[in-house]
Amino acid sequence: MNTIFVAGAGTMGLDIALVFAKAGMDVIVRDISDAILDAAKQKLETKLEAAVTKNRLTADEADTLRSRLRFTVELTPAQDADLVLEAIVERADLKIGVFRELDALCRPECIFCSNTSSISVTQLAAASGRPDRFLGMHFFNPAAVMKLVELTRSLTTSDETFQAVYDLARRIGKEPVEVQDSPGFVVNRILVPMMNEAVCLLQEGAASAEDIDKAMRLGANHPMGPLHLADLVGLDVLLYICDVLFDETHDPKFRACYLLRKMVRAGKLGRKTGEGFFRYD
Repeated sequence: MNTIFVAGAGTMGLDIALVFAKAGMDVIVRDISDAILDAAKQKLETKLEAAVTKNRLTADEADTLRSRLRFTVELTPAQDADLVLEAIVERADLKIGVFRELDALCRPECIFCSNTSSISVTQLAAASGRPDRFLGMHFFNPAAVMKLVELTRSLTTSDETFQAVYDLARRIGKEPVEVQDSPGFVVNRILVPMMNEAVCLLQEGAASAEDIDKAMRLGANHPMGPLHLADLVGLDVLLYICDVLFDETHDPKFRACYLLRKMVRAGKLGRKTGEGFFRYD
C-alpha cells in the first residue's frame, strides 16, 4: 500500500495522514471545504515548524513530508488509492454516504477503513459496497504519539483484508490489537464509563474536579485524570459515545451523566472551546 486517501482533515484525520506520510506513503487528504483544508494546512505547518525547532525533524525531512501530503475537496483522487481511511464526524449516515460515493470511484481491490470510535463496523461495512474489504482502524488522539490501533472486524471482513491492514499498522509504527465488532470496541468500552463516572462524582459534589483527577493520577497511576482526559477527547464526543453505548446495550452503566449533557448544551466542550471541566488558554 503506497497511496492512502484520508477522508476528513480534522484533528484525527490530519494526524493520521501525517503518520502515513512519515512512513513514506503518499497521502491524499480530503474535506468538504477550502476553509477546513486551509485550517488543516496551517496546523500542519505549525506541527512541522515545531518539530524542526525541537530538532525532531530536519528542514529537508519536513519538506519531504509536505511533498507527500496533498489536500483536496474532491473525492475523485481516491480512484488512485490502495486504502481509504474515513475520519469524519461520528455520524453513521454521513460515513455511509461517503463510503457509497467512494465505492463508485475506487478500484475493486481498494480496502476501506473507518476510524470510528463507537459506530458498528458491521453496519458501515454492509453499506460500503465491499463488506469483505472493510475494517475498523481506530487510532487514538494524538494519533502521531499513541501507539495503539484497534482493528475491528465486521461479520464480513475477510482474513486477507484483516492481515493486510494489520501489516500496514505495523509498517507505520503502530501496535494493532484485533477486536470483534461490539459497542465501544475495547478501549472506549472501558474508558468512557470511567470518564462518565468521574463527571457523576463531580455532579454529586463528592470532590472537586482537581481532586478527582489528582486522586486517579496518584491512586491509580494514570498519567492524566479522567476529567482532563474528557476535556481532551471533547465533551461532545464523550456524550455521543455514551449515547451510542446506551442505545446499543440499554445497560444503565452507560447512561450519560446529566452534568455532561448540560456542559455540551452550554458549548463547554473542553480544550477545543477553551473551557470544559477546566479552563485552557
